[in-house]
Amino acid sequence: MQPIHIKETQDRLDSFKNEELYIHLEMTTGAYAAHHDSTKHPAATFITNARIRYSEGSIAGNGPFRVGLKMEQGWVYCEGLTHMEETEQERIIMAGHDRDGKLVVALQLSKLPF
Repeated sequence: MQPIHIKETQDRLDSFKNEELYIHLEMTTGAYAAHHDSTKHPAATFITNARIRYSEGSIAGNGPFRVGLKMEQGWVYCEGLTHMEETEQERIIMAGHDRDGKLVVALQLSKLPF
């Protein structure tokens, strides 16, 4: 994965709009965070292979970045993204890593299920 470049990422988001896609979205502060530090509140979100279609997709921020996908019935929003897999042609794979390199958030879009 490489650091996110806004123009390239925006171009990829534009190329997938109005397509029937599968989404993978996850966020975690660490499932066992409270075991190592009782002041941390563990939280997680996970959805995979849900089908979406967005009419507008945009990336914003100065890093970490946020992505919003406007759908007919609402929005998908993801914040904290830092990296993108640039070798993928059929999928968009983005992730947010903390200063220790641990995964905090992931947003992936694909024409095929994950």
